Amino acid sequence: MPTVIALDVSLSMNRPVPMADCTEEYQRRHLAIHGINSLLDYMSTNYKLEFTSMVIFSYLWEQLVSFTRDYETIKTALAHVEGYNKTCLETTLSGIASLISDEWGSTTSSQVILVTDGNAGTGPGSLRHSLNSLANKESRGPEEKFPLPFAFPCKLHVVCISNPGDGELNSSLPLYQQLIDMNGRGGEVFVPEGQLSLRSVQQVFLRLGETYYTPYYGLLRCGNLKCQVNLFPPPETYVGETEFTKIQQTVSDELSIIGFLDIADIASPQIVSRHLVVPSSSQRKEKSAEENGNAGESKDTDEELNTSSSRPEDGKTPSFTVLLHGSLKVEGMVALTKLSENWFGILYSWADSKKKSNLMLSLLEPGAEALSWLGNMNHLGPSSDFSVPPYGEDDVVRSPFPVRPQDKRSYAQSCVVWIKPSGLQADLQKVLRHARKLPDKQQQFYKELNRIRRAALSFGFVELLDAMANMLDRECTILPHTTHPDAALQLTHVANILRSDMARDIAQPIMPLRTNFSADDQ
Repeated sequence: MPTVIALDVSLSMNRPVPMADCTEEYQRRHLAIHGINSLLDYMSTNYKLEFTSMVIFSYLWEQLVSFTRDYETIKTALAHVEGYNKTCLETTLSGIASLISDEWGSTTSSQVILVTDGNAGTGPGSLRHSLNSLANKESRGPEEKFPLPFAFPCKLHVVCISNPGDGELNSSLPLYQQLIDMNGRGGEVFVPEGQLSLRSVQQVFLRLGETYYTPYYGLLRCGNLKCQVNLFPPPETYVGETEFTKIQQTVSDELSIIGFLDIADIASPQIVSRHLVVPSSSQRKEKSAEENGNAGESKDTDEELNTSSSRPEDGKTPSFTVLLHGSLKVEGMVALTKLSENWFGILYSWADSKKKSNLMLSLLEPGAEALSWLGNMNHLGPSSDFSVPPYGEDDVVRSPFPVRPQDKRSYAQSCVVWIKPSGLQADLQKVLRHARKLPDKQQQFYKELNRIRRAALSFGFVELLDAMANMLDRECTILPHTTHPDAALQLTHVANILRSDMARDIAQPIMPLRTNFSADDQ
């Protein structure tokens, strides 16, 4: 769950803040940086695996630090931040959306923290002007799309470095709340309690961290074996609806392994979320709960935890998670785990490279029959419990569940699935990649083109053909002068056919144009 912290560096953030108990002059920008550093200290203790990026913005925006787990890099970059001109949140939100989409895609959950002074700006480019232009559609062009809601699951938070009774803040709070409501994924507006000071700003950032960056600690149990574990990212409460009831499930503090299955039996089921399983000690859990909330002792807590985690004895302590991970990896199995009443998940070994693998937990959809081919999971049991082999005396098949037939059917081919916009976008980008490498990728270009065309006709999505024709026309106009002449001819040929009646015939594929260049090549 990546996080983007966006700091307002407009001129209004340079206003001095009078504090009775402090002789030095602090600006709101300095208080904001102090609060962000406090949040980073909290995350370095409780949320070490979080990838965080730092963005500064005024009328324009800039990524100060790319996504990293090295929070000291962010602190160092914040120490050299300077002030700029007026605030424009719309361009900032558009930039943040592109950053997260390019780095993490459209399916990864994320969080965005806007740190500002509670002044929504004035005139064109201000937040009030942007929201008013949404109500008046004539004032916005057809291509000027507001960045909210984000195309990916994302919580939006706003931290206002302002006194609670400030008039500018009171007029801006409804606008910030409107942003969060437009995004529709949750979030909160945070305001310091009491007058602005180093302590009040630090407390508001710690309150944000304790609310939305709380680690999950639980007990993983398998028979008499048990181990304290930490799940990252923490599993969220599942909320869903059926035809008659509303489902709300929360992962309990005890994860119980109830059995083991072959990977072939579990296949590739639909999951709600996926989490990394990291061993943790109960002593560490108690320290995090008791000491991290105290701002005055946060530095001491960091030193104690870093010291305890670096002790040589920790690497020699036996861990059930290490045993479980190695066993699942060698045997090619998964562990069926009970998360709470009538909710199950699977533990398995997942490798992100050839040399490194991790123990992962995938949460299935709530219900005893989340995997239809297994039936009711509460009725599963070992085959040794049956007096007669359930699959016959001569059955030596280890995986009896009918997940996938051994013989290959003529219709068992990959089909085009466009459930989400990202799937269609990925297919179109593949066509464009091959188009830019014509004529070398001519065969692959026409293969992908005909595949998308057949899918569009099967779905009744004929408008896609005209859109693809326009896309190829535009691609033809921006070809560099060093491109082979056959590329422009092939793109124009395909664009003209996509606009013709011939393209509506699903049985007739689009064939390459015969040119002198292709004849010479052959």
